[in-house]
Amino acid sequence: MGRYGAMVQIGHADDEEKPRFAKIPTGQSIETITYDEAMDLFKMQGSFGQYEDKDVSVGIGRFGPYVKWGEEFVSVPRGTDLSSVDLDKAIDLINEKKKADAPIAQYEDKPVTKGTGRFGPFIKWEGMFINVPRRYNFEALSQADIKELIDAKVKKEAGRYIHQWPEEKIVVENGRWGPFIKFGKKPVKMPRKADDTKYTAEEAAALTLDDVKKMIEAEIPGAFAKKDKKPAAKKAAAKKSAAKKSSPKKKK
Repeated sequence: MGRYGAMVQIGHADDEEKPRFAKIPTGQSIETITYDEAMDLFKMQGSFGQYEDKDVSVGIGRFGPYVKWGEEFVSVPRGTDLSSVDLDKAIDLINEKKKADAPIAQYEDKPVTKGTGRFGPFIKWEGMFINVPRRYNFEALSQADIKELIDAKVKKEAGRYIHQWPEEKIVVENGRWGPFIKFGKKPVKMPRKADDTKYTAEEAAALTLDDVKKMIEAEIPGAFAKKDKKPAAKKAAAKKSAAKKSSPKKKK
């Protein structure tokens, strides 16, 4: 069963090639569908032309039907019969996505795009997602609105980080309860000082990379130990089966 109902699957998630999916249409049942009927569902999937020198195809993935244009995926609206999606319909869907993804403004000579995600409407700038509160007219954001939203986010982010060492995957951030360390994606609690008080942001700013590494090592022993790469396992050579020698026939 998939997110959009009963589906037929060819392949497995562990296979080198990605598995293919086909939704079982209304009128057919997962209990009664035959092998031939299941295979017929995949016949409606595949490439049916090009648009702007990129291949256009349709298919059904884990999250429902889609149009694939080059390396981009475009969702097909829920309830659409995939067999009704021809090249013209696919191009319409592609153009709708292009329009939705097109920049709505420029900020510091860099494009600003907008969209609607899991947590509501947002604008995106320089890889930064910025939620748009309800007090703004999302459909008609002005340049002043966009500047205000980005400025507020940049200011907030600037006060968020105390130290950043990207190569070491270490950051020291200002948190709700004071400074804390992040090692990779894992938060690491900052220890208390000798007088049993917490570090302030100013005191955390005075810490060196070595100081922070020692704090991480205390919480995660061996965090910076060099890991020896395991040698690639050699494939055992196939043993040739020894040919059986026929015993010589006894002379009579």
